[in-house]
Amino acid sequence: MGFRDNRDFIAALQHTGDAKVIKKEVDWDLEAGAITRRVCETGGPAPLFEKVRDYPPGYRIFGAPLASYRRLAVAMDLKPDSSVQAIQEEYERRIEHPVKPKVVKDGPCKENVVKGKDVDLLQFPVPMVHDGDGGRYIGTWHLTINKDPDSDWTNWGMYRLMVHNRNQMAGFFAPHQHQGLIYFRKYQPKNRPMPFAVAIGADPLSSLTAGTAFKKGENEADFAGALARQPIEVVKCETNDLLAPAYSEIVLEGEVIPGTNIPEGPFGEYPGYRFPERRSSPIFQVNAVTYRNDPIMTLSCVGFPVDDSHVSVSIGAAVAFKRSLKQRGVPVTQVNWPAEGVEHLMVVGIEKRDDATIDLIEQMVLGSRTPICVTAIVDADVDVFNLKEVLHAFLTKCHPLKGVRRHESFWTLSPYLSHEEWLNNKGGRLILDCTWPSSWKKETTIPPRASFADMYPQEIKDLVLKNWKEYGF
Repeated sequence: MGFRDNRDFIAALQHTGDAKVIKKEVDWDLEAGAITRRVCETGGPAPLFEKVRDYPPGYRIFGAPLASYRRLAVAMDLKPDSSVQAIQEEYERRIEHPVKPKVVKDGPCKENVVKGKDVDLLQFPVPMVHDGDGGRYIGTWHLTINKDPDSDWTNWGMYRLMVHNRNQMAGFFAPHQHQGLIYFRKYQPKNRPMPFAVAIGADPLSSLTAGTAFKKGENEADFAGALARQPIEVVKCETNDLLAPAYSEIVLEGEVIPGTNIPEGPFGEYPGYRFPERRSSPIFQVNAVTYRNDPIMTLSCVGFPVDDSHVSVSIGAAVAFKRSLKQRGVPVTQVNWPAEGVEHLMVVGIEKRDDATIDLIEQMVLGSRTPICVTAIVDADVDVFNLKEVLHAFLTKCHPLKGVRRHESFWTLSPYLSHEEWLNNKGGRLILDCTWPSSWKKETTIPPRASFADMYPQEIKDLVLKNWKEYGF
């Protein structure tokens, strides 16, 4: 079963060596962020900062909760050394069986309740994550809850949130994202405030699903329950009807106010750069805060891969696209959205290549609202999870002229875009056909790969592997 709260998850990570308690006092102003960033870049254990400057004992920060596949495996109750493929296949099996959340009357997140003029967001150790950020970000690893007023759809998403003052935040979300669809289509045109809740420090799989690709109208809470193999316990907010995970460390409640405008950003982002533009955001007015005793802030120091954003997106987005391909009849073997690709690279493996299959994959990529910039299509003999094999296929099978398909698309967080492209929401997509031509015959035309796996008889491979240590390796 999954972890009911973040604290049990942290304890499990400590047991496997994937989390470390930092007893030395650290500064919320850049130091905690710098340590967390260094952890991401070196593959170190997730830091739990026990003493934070300017804050009372018990107020802690937990950095990089899911910034490695080992930690994701632990969150899913798998062996820590599970392969990416094994994690993805188990993820895919579980989400086939959604589990509705369980509404409870009370929960640990209600141990302390603050409302109205007493709200002060900076009572918590909100970090200054990167040097040059526009402010202190309270929302970097969390889930934002919104509800479509015309249906039963409740969206859990992960959209960054910057503190402006004691009870107001600015958020970054685009019109094509699910929070944006609800706000810009349902609330803003009617000049109605949009209720929201922000759950910080929920159980790891609830946070994972908030940052993962699910379809419009699908309730992420159901899939969090599927991944946890038990219902997520949720409790009604104090000032609106939204339901938040009952074991969250902190829950912020409020309204997004239409017609308001405050600056947000800049911020170090998932492609690995800090983008200089400050953006406009409506005011996220916080009307109430509930929190556990000795609350733990969660911190994702987004940037150069690999961090939480890359790991969480890589599994969910790959499974979502694979399911869509299967529904359209594509003979797909596996899909990999490698964490190293900063959400801009997808690798699709197919059983048999023909022009119609390549065309269909191309159409589906172009119709996707995901940030894919480059899609590499490979044959079944290429392990999509082995980037060395993918790179080899690209350099030996992708025809420099015939194998490359370029298309204009919508804007993504890509630093190569010109200022004009940013302003006009313009970007591009690249489809790389890294497969052998369908006219080639396997027996007579396709050259065998000169590798250990492909170039030797099985008895020789078995002999070599058996004696590998005796050889001195």
